[in-house]
Amino acid sequence: MFFRWDWLRPVLTAPIVPTLGPIHPDALTVSMFEDILRAADTEDFLPYDKDRRWGGEKDDKLLRTDVVHQPEHTLIPTLTRRGRGTVKVFAYGLRSTVVEEAAELAAKLAARHDMVNARVVRPLGPETAHPRGTRIQLKDFTAASCPAPDGPVRPVTAWPTAVQETFASFAEAMAGDGLSFLHAQMQAGRCGPVLTAAVGDRIVGAIGPMEVRPDAIGCPQLMPQYFAVLPEARGQGLGRILWRAAMHWGQSRGAAYQLLQTEVGGPSDRLCRSEGLASLGFSRMTHV
Repeated sequence: MFFRWDWLRPVLTAPIVPTLGPIHPDALTVSMFEDILRAADTEDFLPYDKDRRWGGEKDDKLLRTDVVHQPEHTLIPTLTRRGRGTVKVFAYGLRSTVVEEAAELAAKLAARHDMVNARVVRPLGPETAHPRGTRIQLKDFTAASCPAPDGPVRPVTAWPTAVQETFASFAEAMAGDGLSFLHAQMQAGRCGPVLTAAVGDRIVGAIGPMEVRPDAIGCPQLMPQYFAVLPEARGQGLGRILWRAAMHWGQSRGAAYQLLQTEVGGPSDRLCRSEGLASLGFSRMTHV
């Protein structure tokens, strides 16, 4: 084994893993870190990688030979050539200097690989005061029932054709939230159902795709979704109805949990906090 669990476990303040993102705390094992290390050689998807459902090739590559693994801190760099290219260094450690060391490594590797962007990803525990960045939240479907909400929500394919056809313009308007990508996957038949909200014969909100897949330890999880409501349709409770419909869908199909990433203080973050989700920690990304 490359990783020593007695070194790594004490500095895993939040359950976030390079190239995989947030994972359930029960799946946070040394084996998972060994898996991502082996995948760096093959550049294949791991069987439980959430991005595997999109097909193609894995965007993020772990830079195996540049990993720093020491008793009090571990630095794990990744590279993606998407866009103008980015090197990220995941900084695991309790000392304040770990961010500086990670930033130095990120800048060096970005220059070596001719990448335009260098970033440091700093996982932080749920007890962090005045957090910024992204909150990792857990919806536990085993804790309570998720009843189907009342409201104008149904799978996009269940609406009349004229309403379905408005999804294209909705997706284009919400491209910044990933809906254009989702629409392309829908057209190619590469994803599960998408739940939508319609007002006045026009789709104004969506959440999807809806899919349940096993995680690294075989536990069924509701996969992350794209989620958006048109600005002019906000304030009517449609976002909450869509979200509750998605949770009902996942629970009724056997999912044990869902992990969500929300921008601290943003609309989705406020919604999830008001719905009683458990905070597992934070991920703060800084530019180098």
